[in-house]
Amino acid sequence: MNEFLKSVERRAFLMVRMATSNDDDALDVVQEAMTRLIGHYRDRPEQEWKPLFYRILENCLADLLRHQNRWKKLVFWRSDNSPELHDESIGWESDSVINSLVSDDDWQPDQRIARERQQQAALAVIRQLPTQQQQCFLLRCWEGLSVRETAAVLEISEGSVKTHMSRVRQKLNEVVANYEN
Repeated sequence: MNEFLKSVERRAFLMVRMATSNDDDALDVVQEAMTRLIGHYRDRPEQEWKPLFYRILENCLADLLRHQNRWKKLVFWRSDNSPELHDESIGWESDSVINSLVSDDDWQPDQRIARERQQQAALAVIRQLPTQQQQCFLLRCWEGLSVRETAAVLEISEGSVKTHMSRVRQKLNEVVANYEN
């Protein structure tokens, strides 16, 4: 179980941080999901751990987002700059995840700059996606879950997974097209 948790820890953290824009909240959600997996499902077969973990992670994230929405309604009189409610100061440090997918060795300096700009634009699009589309994309592309597994994790139909992925691909294709011209 420890090896499995080590293998998903960083990606799970990045997924939740993308949805919450807050390191502390992301750590809390990932730790809660890991604790629940260990506490309730450690005796399950190893091939079931990945979908179970991401289902638990999704539930913990949904709980956090519901709690934050309730909190925002209760403290509506505060300014939007309240640090308790918004933490936009966190940069996207996982660029190295995307950068590590392609080696820089074969790139000319102008190509590197163009690629970095394209990646930043793509990450901005992913950050701005609705939470369910974002999670669908990350589960399918980063985690390699099947359409069926993703649908089970998000508790939506397989058709909805395909629709979300189509919309995300369309938005990302627009980014690519803008940088190819």
